[in-house]
Amino acid sequence: MTSLPPIANDPDIRFLGTLLGDVIRDYGGETLFAATETIRRASVERHRGLADETAIDLQLERLDLDDTLEFVRGFMLFSMLANLAEDRQGIAVEEGADMAAVLDRLAGEGIDRDRVVALLEQGLVAPVLTAHPTEVRRKSMIDHRNRIAELMAMRDAGLAETPDGDAVEEAIRRQIALLWQTRALRRDRLGVADEVETALSYLRDVFLPTIPALYQRWDRVLGRRCPGFLRPGSWIGGDRDGNPNVTAASLSLALGRAAEAVIGHYLDTVHALGAELSISSHRAAVSDTVEALADASGDGAGSRRDEPFRRALSGIYARLAATHLALSGKPAPRPGRLHGEPYADPAAFRADLVTIARGLAATAGAGGGALASSGALARLIRAVDVFGFHLATLDLRQNSAVHERVVAELLKVAGVEDDYLSLDEPARVALLRTELANARPLTSRFQPYSDETASELAIVEAAAAAHRRFGTAAIRVYIVSMAKSVSDLLEVNLLLKEAGLYRPGDTPEAAIMAVPLFETIEDLDAAPAIMRDWLAMPENAVIAQARGHQEVMIGYSDSNKDGGYLTSTWGLSKGSTALTPVFETAGVGMQLFHGRGGAVGRGGGSAFAAIRAQPAGTVQGRIRITEQGEMIAAKYGTRESAATNLEAMAAATVLASLEPPRVSATESAAFGAAMDALSATAFRAYRDLVYGDDTFRTFFRQMTPIAEIANLKIGSRPASRTKSDRIEDLRAIPWVFSWAQARVMLPGWYGVGQAIAAHPDQGLLAEMAEGWPLFAATLANMEMVLAKSDMAIAARYAALVDEPLRPFFDTIRSGWDQTHDGLLRVTGQSRLLDKSPALEKSIRLRLPYIEPLNLLQIELMKRHRAGEEDARINEGILLSINAIATALRNSG
Repeated sequence: MTSLPPIANDPDIRFLGTLLGDVIRDYGGETLFAATETIRRASVERHRGLADETAIDLQLERLDLDDTLEFVRGFMLFSMLANLAEDRQGIAVEEGADMAAVLDRLAGEGIDRDRVVALLEQGLVAPVLTAHPTEVRRKSMIDHRNRIAELMAMRDAGLAETPDGDAVEEAIRRQIALLWQTRALRRDRLGVADEVETALSYLRDVFLPTIPALYQRWDRVLGRRCPGFLRPGSWIGGDRDGNPNVTAASLSLALGRAAEAVIGHYLDTVHALGAELSISSHRAAVSDTVEALADASGDGAGSRRDEPFRRALSGIYARLAATHLALSGKPAPRPGRLHGEPYADPAAFRADLVTIARGLAATAGAGGGALASSGALARLIRAVDVFGFHLATLDLRQNSAVHERVVAELLKVAGVEDDYLSLDEPARVALLRTELANARPLTSRFQPYSDETASELAIVEAAAAAHRRFGTAAIRVYIVSMAKSVSDLLEVNLLLKEAGLYRPGDTPEAAIMAVPLFETIEDLDAAPAIMRDWLAMPENAVIAQARGHQEVMIGYSDSNKDGGYLTSTWGLSKGSTALTPVFETAGVGMQLFHGRGGAVGRGGGSAFAAIRAQPAGTVQGRIRITEQGEMIAAKYGTRESAATNLEAMAAATVLASLEPPRVSATESAAFGAAMDALSATAFRAYRDLVYGDDTFRTFFRQMTPIAEIANLKIGSRPASRTKSDRIEDLRAIPWVFSWAQARVMLPGWYGVGQAIAAHPDQGLLAEMAEGWPLFAATLANMEMVLAKSDMAIAARYAALVDEPLRPFFDTIRSGWDQTHDGLLRVTGQSRLLDKSPALEKSIRLRLPYIEPLNLLQIELMKRHRAGEEDARINEGILLSINAIATALRNSG
């Protein structure tokens, strides 16, 4: 076996780990500290080759149940602090993943800034926050972690005290003590309102200040005002697919709370500007427009008679406070002395701010001056451009099967068609098109409808109300999950028409875009034909051409669960490529929405590399990507990490759109043919294992903590789509999450080893690994998963399984060996992560802290499944799930 290079702890990890040890000693006692330290040291020595690798016994049996809970808490907190230290080092920052580097790279290819600006003027980069339940940590834990990050930054700057006068290192110790004393597990399942508030905390505290600051940086880099292409989105409060808890009331709550947050931010900024802009008309020339705004404000205070900017801002504040009341239903947190009329829309508010900005520039005359440059006012104007009064565009989503039932009921009650569900696709399409061309509504307030139909109608009515109240940017998209036909999209337009959001006529209009989500391998294959038929209909083409684009969402999660990692990756790439000429023929821009998760099996990994690896011609300056669960905190937990990740996403989009192809046509054809063969073999291997024998689902449920994960209370949505125990009906998140807990990581690699071994041209595969971005990114993500998996630990989980089912694990272990060996062969490495030293260090540092957690989890699961009823056993299992997920980072 290849010897591993020595590895040393990062100084930050040593410092934080020492403080955590002190806290454990102070609050848990010397005995707990000693036991924890003994287990920690033994595990570290074993993983670093300082002890016999086969000596897996870490003396965990010495821990009683109370000590077990405290031990798990300690290792969980160490992993959290280690994650923090790594994030501070910028391990996630990739070379060239910033706009300045991209502009230099493109300039070397003869692509100037004008072309970049032209792309961005029509562009869109949108991280979309979802409530998918993969974040196991409570928000309170994350808040303490972020405070430690702030304090560590003060320590870096050489500060001995915080601005409040606390000693910095003592303040860090205090936050770690608070973490130790904070309950890690939620007592109650999260509700939709909880998920809304969590998302708002990131949008308000991180996105609102960070995105305008990023634009200021890009303005300087471009040498002109950067077009507003980066805009956040959200599903939280609008995603109803499989979640009966999301209703019209949820939608209204999410929109109202978002308006309250964003207008509250504007009020604070305007108030601060009023304190700052103390310019006297005796000291500077003030434009007539500013004077007019000041005179209209109603601010007649004698102390501000010669301060027109302050008086103008007083009037702006009064109008903004009135807007806050009108849109959120609540008075402004800091009521002003003046009264004003609410702003009709964000554009009217922006116009007043621009008047102030131009007035500032005019105070220095023709020469400009310091007040004409960017600053808080410029950032506020940019914020209004990006966030409006809605903060983040909220998507609607529902399953196509629901729409079918609802439309069938509407048509029957209206006397149009008694049995819509029995119609074939051509008949459905013909009927729906006829109804969409008719301005007559189908619904009647005098008719009774089922609860499901009434709920769906209430949603579109709430969406129409949101457009009237917050503007059309509040909701732009209606996503159809499990889209399999054109009728699935027409049904959405029919529902939108009932609320006036789709208007028929010679030039039909759709205020909200129906977007198909293609999720399974079969659906991805069918996507080009469906979109060809969709855009061939004149009414749809007219709407799409007026909008400038049509969105298509492609799902990583279900395609992976359906066909395995390699087939999913290749199917998504091929599907995207095949869609491109369809849109070109229709004369419509294509916008892909990538439904990615945190785990590699659900599309996780480097967003920068993933976007750059997209097929040529598929990005076109426009891309949306879901951000969910633990990845929201990891990528957007602080302003610094948010700026890094948002810029990487933007930079990758520009490169993918404008950079010349990195693979020739000849290479592309050869590589594609090889990938077809690899995918076919991997698909067969994966399907044979997962779906070839019905008893595999029993093996899966016995080997992994899937049943225990359901008790985590980490989301408002059920784990399965139905009450069935079939893998087909299980959601992708718990499928991936549970394999990660058992250290198998099966969705991120199974089948690839068999595919590589069976391919006749190993040299070609090596060429692909070296020169094809798609294959290189695929292998890099899989390599990380292999490094985090552990077949020795997995074997302990397999021992939980009934004896007749254990041969499944032999198959899995053999597949892992093949995948491991094949990866090393085609990448030319002697060990995993040989060419990624920073990532190797990161993973190897945390492995010794994961193994004891796995072993304790297994022991607790045995006792729980044997019928022991001590509440501490269940709590220990849930804590261990939390701790392992924290240590693995991208496990969901």
